Amino acid sequence: MVSRFGSRSPRLHGTRPEPDGTITVPFMCPSSGARRIAAPIQRTRKPLSASMTLNESWFAPLVGILVLLAAAGAITAVVHFLLFRVVARLARLSATRVDDALFEFGAFKWLNRIVPFVVIKLGLGAVSGIPGLVAQVVDKVLFALIVFLVTMTISATLSALEHTHRTAQRDQPRLSLKGAMQLVKLVMFITAALVVIGDATGKQIGLLLSGIGAMSAVLMLIFKDTLLGLVAGVQLSSNDMLRIGDWITMPSAGADGTVIDITLNTVKVANFDHTIITVPTWKLITESYQNWRGMTEAGGRRIKRALFIDATSVRFLTNDEIERLERLTLLKDYLEDKVDAIEQWNGTLGAAGECPANRRQLTNLGTFRAYVANYLKGHPRIRRDMTNMARQLPLTAEGIPLELYCFTDTTTWVDYETIQADLFDHLIAVLPEFGLRVYQHPSGFDMRQMVDAAQPGLQAPRAA
Repeated sequence: MVSRFGSRSPRLHGTRPEPDGTITVPFMCPSSGARRIAAPIQRTRKPLSASMTLNESWFAPLVGILVLLAAAGAITAVVHFLLFRVVARLARLSATRVDDALFEFGAFKWLNRIVPFVVIKLGLGAVSGIPGLVAQVVDKVLFALIVFLVTMTISATLSALEHTHRTAQRDQPRLSLKGAMQLVKLVMFITAALVVIGDATGKQIGLLLSGIGAMSAVLMLIFKDTLLGLVAGVQLSSNDMLRIGDWITMPSAGADGTVIDITLNTVKVANFDHTIITVPTWKLITESYQNWRGMTEAGGRRIKRALFIDATSVRFLTNDEIERLERLTLLKDYLEDKVDAIEQWNGTLGAAGECPANRRQLTNLGTFRAYVANYLKGHPRIRRDMTNMARQLPLTAEGIPLELYCFTDTTTWVDYETIQADLFDHLIAVLPEFGLRVYQHPSGFDMRQMVDAAQPGLQAPRAA
């Protein structure tokens, strides 16, 4: 074969001669070795290109997010400085208690925590390149956090207001606002939960409330104590039946002490033995209890205790005993009036007056009762403007009860017991002056005296 250049050349594999004598050489495919070298290079180029494209797509959003977080942190720091440096100092200098309570219950702490989430939520739309689904999820999470923090801020504020009201009314305690505040908080948290659920699901709150209405029977069962406590709290408040600081007695619940707390569901009573009794609020409406507030407000505490007189010691007074008792200041006027009235009465009897049973005579018990009545009237610690008397009760197997019914000028427990003890100490000691004896069950000493009196020759052996 002659080439275009007029010389013979070997025929190559795969060549074909053209009509004009030229030779067409086809494209030479690379050898297998070349293909083995090129394949890894091609595989490396594709991931590198994809990685460069991915980094370029996330670089701008990442920078925007970092800038947004930095701005949120800076604004939060500024707000924290204003709240806990400037406002806190002004609160310490002010004379009001509300601002101090707001710091004490953490209202400003919760308020400060809202700031970064609000900044991020407002600035999230300005960050470009964030996928729509991611931005939507983050926005809903931020909304839920903001609603929760706002609810906690309002809850802390309500607690601070309740604490301020309670401390301001310490001298004149009234019904606690804690129950009402707890009810408001419960409604507030339920509303916040519905708002978050409605935002997350895209449903209106009205539809959620209609679903809750269908579950009203279940909800009433769950919140039974809360609903009963709410109704009881309204009745206690409207009728002024119970206040913090009241002394109440409720034997069925074992309560006998001072009310220290009233909540939506319970009433806490500090017993005088330093134990704490928790009584359901509704139980104070359905069952009876004794409130001693009237005694405290009146300023006088009642003494109602009997002195048991031995019935065998009651007798008529002799003239000598009457003359001796007239020396007592408390009985002088009483005996003079009584003796004159008795003499006039007996003088009208004539011959019938010779019988002792027909005559009127003074008894030692009646005279002692008059002495006790005058003693109570003249006592400096007994209220004269309240009921004051010494009365004789029906005869019992333990003797004749002579009851003292009067009111002290104090409601303090220790002073009250001291006054009462002094009264009975004096009356028991003065009984022999009237020839009376206090009744008591015989003791071992009494039995031994009876045996010794019956058999005077027998003497009990004494220890050496």
